[in-house]
Amino acid sequence: MTMKNKIDDKYIHRLISSNIKRLRSLQNISQLSLALSTGLTHNFINDIENCKKGISAKTLAKLAVVLNVEPYQFFLPEDMANNEMMIYVKDFNDSLQKVVSDLTEQYLSGDRKK
Repeated sequence: MTMKNKIDDKYIHRLISSNIKRLRSLQNISQLSLALSTGLTHNFINDIENCKKGISAKTLAKLAVVLNVEPYQFFLPEDMANNEMMIYVKDFNDSLQKVVSDLTEQYLSGDRKK
């Protein structure tokens, strides 16, 4: 089967559904908690994860913000999404951003004292 034959709307729905569930589980967030944080219903989150409902770009953006991921991560194929290296890359990126933020805050507060 070629990639062109493999990609259709059902494939995209399965990809998004499995990645939402995976990303939610990695962060130990329940469906209910995700629903409350995004303003969606628990049933809707459940339906998305079980491929019963589609998802709009607006909803995808809400989920990306709450799950603290880039939107492209919802479209990663299973073999790439389950790659543990991706978790380490994200952790490294988060740590680096925190260090930069802390140093920036330290630098800015040091400027204010002068």
